[in-house]
Amino acid sequence: MGTIVNAAAVALGGLIGLLLRRGISEKLEKTSMKMLGLSVFIIGINGTITSMITIGEDGALSSNGSLLLIASLVIGGVLGELMDVDGKLNRAGKRIEARFGKEGFAKGFINASLIYCIGAMAIIGALNDGLTGDSSVLFIKSALDFVCSVILGSTLGFGVIFAAVPVFIYQGAITLFAGFLSPLISGDMLNGICMVGYAIVLCIGINFLEFTDIRTANLLPALLVPVVYSLVSPVVLQYVG
Repeated sequence: MGTIVNAAAVALGGLIGLLLRRGISEKLEKTSMKMLGLSVFIIGINGTITSMITIGEDGALSSNGSLLLIASLVIGGVLGELMDVDGKLNRAGKRIEARFGKEGFAKGFINASLIYCIGAMAIIGALNDGLTGDSSVLFIKSALDFVCSVILGSTLGFGVIFAAVPVFIYQGAITLFAGFLSPLISGDMLNGICMVGYAIVLCIGINFLEFTDIRTANLLPALLVPVVYSLVSPVVLQYVG
């Protein structure tokens, strides 16, 4: 139920944003895009730093994961370029644009999907929903995504509505396989996934601000690096020991 509500909130918010977009001038649209980019940039920085910092028993702050972040982005970026993830998604988006006569589908769909699917709430909420039937975390996420979807829909347009599809598939899969996934997802793995994920969100903010053009979809394989590292490193350490 949590995932269904979340997907519906994304679609409804995107639709409302699309309706609001019709009354926005080009000047206001550009300003809104810049402010949206700044907001996404700050969210990305905050999420990345929060995932890297831990508080010790003595209350001291310590930072870790820098090397894992670098390795994840480099390895994931190279794999993404080799597989041309961004190019394939954009070509699929262009075909949909041509079919429906709507420009900007790919940009709205890809960026909105990454923002909604990345983060601890998506994973923890879906696990709780599958294991205990508690949808409260996903309901909170639904409210946040709804507001975000209205804003994204008013600036990025048609594609934001269809971001509900990957949200439904991604979170729904975690919920369905929660019993299998829960023992495998440790705190360190979740922190690693969120750290890399929010770094990708930061890149989305940079793109919105038009500082440069980072093909963010090509960074998606980077999310798998912390997973592989968390699963393999204990085995390697045990073997070395």
